[in-house]
Amino acid sequence: MPLPNRRQVLASAAVAGTVGLVTAKESTVKNGRVKQSVCSWCFTARGEKWSLDKVCEVTKSLGLNSVELLDAKDFGTLQKHGLVCAITSNGMGFPRGFNNLAHRDELVTKTKAAIDATAAAKFPNVIGFVGMKWVKPSDPKSGEIAKDDAFKNCVEGLKLVAGHAEKAGVNICVEHLNSRDGSDPMTGHPGYQGDDLDWVMSILKAVGSPRVKLLFDIYHVQIMHGDLIRRIDECKDAIGHVHTAGNPGRGELDELQEINYPAVMKKLLAVKYPGHVGHEFIPTRNPSEGLKQAVTLCDV
Repeated sequence: MPLPNRRQVLASAAVAGTVGLVTAKESTVKNGRVKQSVCSWCFTARGEKWSLDKVCEVTKSLGLNSVELLDAKDFGTLQKHGLVCAITSNGMGFPRGFNNLAHRDELVTKTKAAIDATAAAKFPNVIGFVGMKWVKPSDPKSGEIAKDDAFKNCVEGLKLVAGHAEKAGVNICVEHLNSRDGSDPMTGHPGYQGDDLDWVMSILKAVGSPRVKLLFDIYHVQIMHGDLIRRIDECKDAIGHVHTAGNPGRGELDELQEINYPAVMKKLLAVKYPGHVGHEFIPTRNPSEGLKQAVTLCDV
């Protein structure tokens, strides 16, 4: 076989270089130091309203391994796609939380069931909530639960499920939510009693369980407190899960929002946060493009 001449060698090198560029362009996750996840509800209930299978397909195409906030009935779909659920649903939602005695029995029962299903699937976390401050969660005229009572109820209620979580090896991650943004039912939650991060942290400390942790939602913390990097440092030992979204508006992590996500991700790495970062933004444009942008931005 004759040896290639100089022109053939240069042509081959050019083709090889082009292939390399295409491969790099197609690979969304390059560093992989931050484990990223996709929150299902943002894409199944909003925008194009993808099927769960579609969410799983897009998640895998981005190089991620988790779709989250799902119930046990959906675990089979995840496993079919070779994915995990970084944090599962508690079956109750944020309005009815541990602050309200009227929901305690149901909440404890459903949380324990979620812990069991999560442990059986070998997933790490179940979400938890403080709840709305009103006696009837959907009725502001029903009167407010006193803050001291809410604190006591949360500590007692979480202690009822903490031992179960410890035995199962699953974390209950209590989420701090913003109460300022009332522009959309899911951009903020006016009346949510766990809107002060320090107060939520004081509940977790009073419970005193290594399996009762904080869901640090960057978007919600930015709205209520700001000072994100210092807040991560203060809460680092309690953080069990992290969520993202652009502020204001809970949209994409793009140049129109104010949070410096690469710096925040670097701080999470610096404090050795071991869990996933779940993208929980509400798409305002092509959801695949928005997710790819978020994954790229957080892949520090």
